[in-house]
Amino acid sequence: MIRALTGFSTRHAWKIIALWAVLGLGLTALGPMLLGRVTQSQTGDFLPRGYDSAAALRIAEEKFGVKPGATTVTVLVARADGKVLTAADQQRIEAEAVKLGERRVVMPRKDDQPAFLVPDHSQTPRVAPAMTAPDRSFQLLSVELTGHAGDEGVQNVYRTFRDDARARFADAGMRTGFTGGLAEAADSADDNRTAATVGGILVTVLIVLLNVLVFRSVLAAVLPLLAVAMIGGAAGGAVAGAAALTGLKLDASTPGLISVVLLGIGIDYLLFLLFRFREHLRARPDQPARAAAAEVSGRVGTAITSAALTIVAAFATLGVASFGQFRSLGPAIAVAVLVMLLGSLTLMPALLAACGRKMFWPSRSLRREPREGLAARFGTLVARRPLALLCASVALLGALAAGMTGIRMDYGQGGDSGTAASATAAEISRALPAGVSDPTSVYLTAKDGATLDPARLDGLSRALGKVDGVGQVGGAVLNGDHRAARIDLFLTVDAQSARARELASGPVRAAVAAHTPAGLNAHVGGTAAVFADVSTAVDHDLTVVFPVAAALIALILLLLLRSLLAPVVLMLAVGLGFAATLGAATLLFQHLLDEPGVSFTLPLVLFLFVVALGTDYNILITDRIREEMRHPGSPRAAVARAVRHTTPAIATAGLVLAGSFATLATTPGSEQVAFAMTLGILLSALVLSLVLVPAVAALLGRPLWWPLRPTPHRTPTAHPAPDPVRVPVP
Repeated sequence: MIRALTGFSTRHAWKIIALWAVLGLGLTALGPMLLGRVTQSQTGDFLPRGYDSAAALRIAEEKFGVKPGATTVTVLVARADGKVLTAADQQRIEAEAVKLGERRVVMPRKDDQPAFLVPDHSQTPRVAPAMTAPDRSFQLLSVELTGHAGDEGVQNVYRTFRDDARARFADAGMRTGFTGGLAEAADSADDNRTAATVGGILVTVLIVLLNVLVFRSVLAAVLPLLAVAMIGGAAGGAVAGAAALTGLKLDASTPGLISVVLLGIGIDYLLFLLFRFREHLRARPDQPARAAAAEVSGRVGTAITSAALTIVAAFATLGVASFGQFRSLGPAIAVAVLVMLLGSLTLMPALLAACGRKMFWPSRSLRREPREGLAARFGTLVARRPLALLCASVALLGALAAGMTGIRMDYGQGGDSGTAASATAAEISRALPAGVSDPTSVYLTAKDGATLDPARLDGLSRALGKVDGVGQVGGAVLNGDHRAARIDLFLTVDAQSARARELASGPVRAAVAAHTPAGLNAHVGGTAAVFADVSTAVDHDLTVVFPVAAALIALILLLLLRSLLAPVVLMLAVGLGFAATLGAATLLFQHLLDEPGVSFTLPLVLFLFVVALGTDYNILITDRIREEMRHPGSPRAAVARAVRHTTPAIATAGLVLAGSFATLATTPGSEQVAFAMTLGILLSALVLSLVLVPAVAALLGRPLWWPLRPTPHRTPTAHPAPDPVRVPVP
């Protein structure tokens, strides 16, 4: 089936290229519009309904009119001269707040941006006075906007509101400060805008430069980017369309993550094809380029398909996760990778067939067999000293894995980020409890649906006020029909900190359980409670997803390699690589940089990416080793040839993929993921695939493929005659 698909694509190359051009442009244009309808804003929305904070969120939306996807910005208003606020000042602040709440904020648009393709986040904010500092140095306003804090359109709406509010209060002799999740996200994006742009340019330059150095060709340097961009655009639109049809809700960060993944694996797959195509043309100079493209695509297509299906299987296991953010991420990436696989088996072979030998113009490398270079010498070294290299690589990976000692999960995003929003939060916390801008709330309803009497809740309020870590307790607030009540707790710590999470899940919920009046249901909500429940959900998912994903990957390797021992070797190798990467991240961020721990999503995302993407390289090298072992000669000579021919492809692909993940460091809050993914891919490509796995193959020889050992034969092949490398056999 794979050969039939690649063969059809090479026979009808220009039709396939035209079809992908239409699909790529069309779905790329429709993608942003569809994504605006399928993204979900709040982390709490991804929790199963049975969690306490999820129940609190439903009450907030149904009984108190909190909009789904609402995000709160806290505005600090103080006199510009530093004096305390007078009664007249407070009246002026409240009057301006009313005016701000009546003005519709129009989302700015770029001049060249078609209106129908970009979701419109224009809205009228809800603005209300919140609290005054005890020393009357400032007053706080609460502003409710709708949309995900990471959405650029929502951030632009916030910036427009911020600038308008700042100008209005400045005219009244007031200064303003803004804080909250949306304010922090917008400030971080502004502070890192240049770094993000530079990072994207550097990755593009890296890809082009590596391809130029390797292929000495213009087309080979540019075509991978163009092809992957075309397929990636189609994949993004396909993901958004599938989500819209199935009702799946995506996190706003998912499209960006998909883009990075597709860029990496797409370049990988095209590089695998280009290297093998060049090798084939050198060996068969008289064969027509179209026939050569069909033969190479059919052969490499099997390995690419297995590699892609490994990634799909790994991420598909997220469908069994309880945390919705994981559960939606899995199918989204799986669909995107399947589209990239389809492009790799159709568009990329079509490009090879259409360009033929001109793909490598102006290089003259096709006219001669390259001299023995670094890759050949490295292959010889691996074949001659497999035990020493195996021990060295295991020692390196083991040392890094030891960094996992004492690992802790960090579920918060608190701390001083150096932004204007962070400075405003610090100013507020010097006069009021740190959690005043993001309270933890207790929601109460009657079991029989009856109305509530605020006086019955006084005992609960007093008990909550005695909890160590609760700085202030707000009065009970009833909804319009008096059938629900809310009690706000202002913690003494940042609502996104580990301490806040411990308070919400421990003493606060214990006090609520012990002092809630009979006949009432009570639920604890707010950021701290949500992250506490997320930690529980993630801990559960880790115990489920890991073994399921490992079993599926092992099954795919078993079917591909048709061996019982080889899949075990590969799984042990990638497992050691995963442990080493997580250990290095823990060592750097938790132990050396003294952060609260590693991000709670890191182990699962790292496991899936490093194991699934890293297995790509292992599949390529093992598939080539098995192919070489079918030729006459010793197993170690076969390993030497396999390493020689695959080292350039794997090393180049690994550097490209690592560079792609490194750009995530320009996204605020993604530094840990960027470091771990970059290191994990480099270890997978340069240590596991080029050293550890070939060393094991050299030591075990053909028994590695038991029970179906590759039998040497003398059938003519499309690659060069056996290398003159002489590897002594003990």
